Amino acid sequence: MRYVIYGAGAIGGVVGARLFQHGHDVVLIARGDHYVALARDGLRLDTPDETVTLPVPTVDSPDKLTFAEDDVVVLAMKSQDTRDALLQLASLAPATLSVVCAQNGVENERQALRHFGNVYGVCVMMPAAHLTPGVVSVYSSPITGLLDLGRWPEGVDKRARQIADSLSASTFDSVAREDIARWKWGKLMMNLGNAVEAVCGRGARGGVLTGLVWEEGVAVLSAAGIEYVEHEEDARRRGDLLIDRPVAGNVRGGGSSWQSLTRGTGSIETDYLSGEMVLQGRLVGVATPANELLQRLANELARDHRSPGTVSEDDVLTMLRVESPTRSHS
Repeated sequence: MRYVIYGAGAIGGVVGARLFQHGHDVVLIARGDHYVALARDGLRLDTPDETVTLPVPTVDSPDKLTFAEDDVVVLAMKSQDTRDALLQLASLAPATLSVVCAQNGVENERQALRHFGNVYGVCVMMPAAHLTPGVVSVYSSPITGLLDLGRWPEGVDKRARQIADSLSASTFDSVAREDIARWKWGKLMMNLGNAVEAVCGRGARGGVLTGLVWEEGVAVLSAAGIEYVEHEEDARRRGDLLIDRPVAGNVRGGGSSWQSLTRGTGSIETDYLSGEMVLQGRLVGVATPANELLQRLANELARDHRSPGTVSEDDVLTMLRVESPTRSHS
């Protein structure tokens, strides 16, 4: 069974590196300067315990590979890039291919099911970063991350168990779950803070805005009848497995959206995080002004190549009061 990691950034790079380290057949698909660095020098993995450079085979496009039915393709690009990636993959690979969405949000699996019959969702809990071409970092040790997975939208089969076993043997803690959609909706609720962090900076993540977007999310999912893993259950799952430690004396920066702005990629995944809640709210008639404003601001910052934390939390709250004057934000 070969693992094709499509999108070798923070999550994909770390997953690919750990699988490769533990004897699995792995190939990475990367692009741009990151591909150039990987092809020239190999993949550098920085962890709290070691820095190692791994000669993981890497290509710059899926059309450089010949796909077999036994391959497992792990999608790890940002959600805004999934559609184009799937269109290219579908033109090259059999429809029976196993496609694993190790991505935030819940839209990637829905898109993958348009092209492939065996789609698996992964609830990713891993403090990873990718800010420099050719380098990925992970800040938890000895467990690298929690990667629970299952068929989308529900169920567990032999392949799901095989993948979970591969991950668990490669420094991850992975459980094959019947109800993976519920876990990914729970992760999406946590990811509503990504836009807060990207727009207002890391210090705002636990502040008033985070409370507002969370309240909106609870109201939306309740109205939509969507079940999600709440904080207490998530805390039990995490336990003391994820131990955040410095890498080369440095602590981790912000999350995935913060990293996109830091790298100046020109795009951000907010449409599939805050924007997913905005969409669901519109479908069920629940207003989501905080999520909607942060979605718009995050996209503006990405488009204009501005740094994370450019807009203060107070300024966003003022904008929100002006746009939604009847709502209290005390």
